[in-house]
Amino acid sequence: MGQRFTRRRTWSLALGLALAGALGAGAAMAAAAASVPAHEPDDMSLGSPRARVTVIEYASVGCPHCAAWNNEVFAAFKAKFIDTGKARLVVREMLTGDPAIAAAGFMLARCAGDDKYYAMIDLLFDKQNDWAFVKKPVDALAALTKQAGFTQKSFEECLKNQEIRAGVEAVRSRAGTILGVDATPTFFINGKKYDGEMSFEAMDKIIAPIVNS
Repeated sequence: MGQRFTRRRTWSLALGLALAGALGAGAAMAAAAASVPAHEPDDMSLGSPRARVTVIEYASVGCPHCAAWNNEVFAAFKAKFIDTGKARLVVREMLTGDPAIAAAGFMLARCAGDDKYYAMIDLLFDKQNDWAFVKKPVDALAALTKQAGFTQKSFEECLKNQEIRAGVEAVRSRAGTILGVDATPTFFINGKKYDGEMSFEAMDKIIAPIVNS
């Protein structure tokens, strides 16, 4: 099904009460899910901005289910839909698993630069067992990110960057507070929510009729 948060989520109390009071708790959550923004200012996207389908994946680099989707499904999805201009992918950062370690991974992906963000995410997922579930994950991350051009100095400076940390936290907070996303992976395909890992066949069944119509 996916990986749920292992710590208490940060909620905007005022927003939550306002939505619940106006619509009722269930209606508020439904309204939020129906209005997932296709573009946010800090999005990292892959694919044509003119694509007919936008797939938003709320994922964590510390989530085994997200790693499985990346390692087993992403290549086929990219070849059929992203590389052909039919779909764009947006990964939005969640912090399941060990939240501190997941945040560190995403911070390093952002520090790698816009053009290397997805390559860094791919590396983190591909080698997840080598860094996310070891006794000294920070040391393992430092060794791994040298493959992406980090030095020890740039690695340490990135993880001390509070602006980048705040950006990652803001993405996570918006997802939990406004959209009710509490597990990874969670997908939105043209605004419709799908919880948990999705096979290529399941995604193809949803996307192909849209792009071929």
